[in-house]
Amino acid sequence: MPPTSWILLCIITGSAAGATGDAAGIVFAATIGLAVARRVRRHGRLAIVAALALSAASALRAAADRWRDAHCRAELVRAGTIEFVTDFDLRVGDAGPAQMRPTDARCNTKGVIRARAAVVGGQWYRTTSRAAPVGRSVIVTVTSARATGERQWRPALRAAGVRRVDSIFVRDAPMARALLLADMHLIAPEIRERWSRAGLVHLLSVSGVHVAIVAAALLLLATAMRLSSRAATLVALVATAAYVVILGLPPPAVRAGVMFGCVLIAKLRQRPSSEWSVLMLGALLPVLVDSAAPLDLGWQLSVLGVAALAATGALVRKLGWSGDGWWRGLRREALACVVASVASAPIVAWYFGTVSLVAPVTNLLAAPLVAVLQPTLFLALAAAPSLPVARFIAGAAHPVLALLDGVATVGARPTWAALQLAPTLLQCVIVGVAVGGLLTAMIQRRVAPPLFVTALSLMVLAWHDLFAWRGSGVLELHLLDVGQGDAVALRTPHGHWIVVDAGGGPPGLDRGRRTVLPYLRRLGGPVDAFILSHPHLDHVGGAPALIGGTRPRWYFDAAFAGATDAYRASLESAAVRGVRWQRVHPRDTVRVDGVLLRFLAPDSAWTARLTDANLASTIVRVEYGRVAMLLVGDAEREEEEWLLRETPAELLRADVLKVGHHGSRTSSTPSFLDAVQPTLALISVGRGNSYGHPSPEVLQSLAARQISIVRTDVAGTAVVRTDGYSLSVTTAAHQWTLPSTAASPRSGLPSPVR
Repeated sequence: MPPTSWILLCIITGSAAGATGDAAGIVFAATIGLAVARRVRRHGRLAIVAALALSAASALRAAADRWRDAHCRAELVRAGTIEFVTDFDLRVGDAGPAQMRPTDARCNTKGVIRARAAVVGGQWYRTTSRAAPVGRSVIVTVTSARATGERQWRPALRAAGVRRVDSIFVRDAPMARALLLADMHLIAPEIRERWSRAGLVHLLSVSGVHVAIVAAALLLLATAMRLSSRAATLVALVATAAYVVILGLPPPAVRAGVMFGCVLIAKLRQRPSSEWSVLMLGALLPVLVDSAAPLDLGWQLSVLGVAALAATGALVRKLGWSGDGWWRGLRREALACVVASVASAPIVAWYFGTVSLVAPVTNLLAAPLVAVLQPTLFLALAAAPSLPVARFIAGAAHPVLALLDGVATVGARPTWAALQLAPTLLQCVIVGVAVGGLLTAMIQRRVAPPLFVTALSLMVLAWHDLFAWRGSGVLELHLLDVGQGDAVALRTPHGHWIVVDAGGGPPGLDRGRRTVLPYLRRLGGPVDAFILSHPHLDHVGGAPALIGGTRPRWYFDAAFAGATDAYRASLESAAVRGVRWQRVHPRDTVRVDGVLLRFLAPDSAWTARLTDANLASTIVRVEYGRVAMLLVGDAEREEEEWLLRETPAELLRADVLKVGHHGSRTSSTPSFLDAVQPTLALISVGRGNSYGHPSPEVLQSLAARQISIVRTDVAGTAVVRTDGYSLSVTTAAHQWTLPSTAASPRSGLPSPVR
């Protein structure tokens, strides 16, 4: 690469390090910076100083942006009144991205709106609903809002475009929304799953490929109108830029637009252009718009895809496959699909837990369909002023859409079409280094050094797997901060996991995919069992993604009849992946690595007359040595009273109690607390939630019994460790030790169910 490209790479990695703010990102950026300094040293000290200085400056800018966003989120959480504007019209029950600002502070940040009232895109609203922080974002559940009269032109244009798409495409509107305006929230989950297994899910969102096709079609149309070369180029550039802005400046679209513009300008000026310089410039522009762009999945896949295509071009020249002819063209396309699939595998495995094996074939078949479909959809949208003409063009696009979905359907059908993986971050980094070595070998003349790096990385991966999942030698209970929901992960002494609940999962807030799954992957180890307390969304919403990404051996559940869509999706995910489902019964037991799980409830006779899933919560007692932990889901007073009647007193006593129903006053009655006699109470609850959880009465009742309390809204994620005799608790800010008081029964245990 030219020295300018290396310097641009330094700026991008510096911004990524500042946006992450963790030690790993800083070490990675420093490594890249030193490598770049070595590459440009022949161009003098000024080049080295420029690379390192620009990298440090971009890191500081990204860190400042991160601090500003965190400050604005804190202001939103404290604000009594919030103003927001969404990119799309939201109906009751929808969720979508929004720009938010507190009325009494000069800042704005991105967040998610859960609509309990209709919202018009592009219109600023004011609401008294409270904001709750969720990771590096905020969520506001809007029950009522009042329009301020202020409009924002870009979201308004986008929302208007969505309305036009709905009126033009009718039955194909969900797919057309995704392909034209990057609005995927109407795409059915089964379609996403099918396209993901086929390796085509990237086509369901506007990416660089879509923008490039539209830009090329605009250039062709302007040339067909007999405009001069300069005028046709200008028209294509302006129209493409307007399209990218209306889309909301997504990083892949910005990257494609910039690269398209660079190539056309170089062609007009009759100047040569380096493909790597064009790629780095296209990657840099989104970073200048948003310093956190390198952390965006779309940006990563887009840049990596173009790099894979450039490497493929170099390999084609080495192999002598250049030239005309359909056979050579087919070989080049097939090779590009294989290289792109291999290059993106680590990122796709990390984010989705699925790597499609049929992706090279399906993408090869889908590419010509998309090349025809995308300009047709864009032309139909452009013809919107004449609805009959627009619908005629949309009708012509319907068979192509059907063919594209047919490719996805056939590709996803074989059981071996996709691998379900749960890699750790270290594993993904190791494979990423191997892929980087492979791409470098395709580009450079000397192939031995990069291939050696690839081989060494694969050897490290193999040795890493041999020594992985050894565990800490003690039982760990990880109370995960998933906002207003529940997710508890038990790690056995040998490093195996039992997960109880998986947090919520509305659109854009899938805590299973965004919180639980990455947490388990970072620590490593297989998931032996998933236990669902009850099928409410804040407990089961993240389960489909968690099950798909970890493929546990067992799924334990009370089988309450009042199932939700998310619950059904979790069962479908388990069935597809061969996870064994089992209904729990009182006194069933499961033993994993010396840890005994004893189910105490619910009883089928008890649940048969219930209408509230909370009262049918699965209650499990975890026993290790002389320490016991009691996990009660959202059990309320009635189920607690049933337990007191039906369960021996020695099986209710526990050192640790996961407090029922997020600390609601409907749970944790005095008689139940007296029977359990816990030393430590864990409360999973969202910050600033609108339910008033945890209840002051419950907190007072726990304090009166001198029970230590850990709350996720205060302490974040907490880890409780035990060697079977004593307890230690670790949070982000504190660590302390507690004595054990409850003894686990040792005789008369029923036989394990497996």
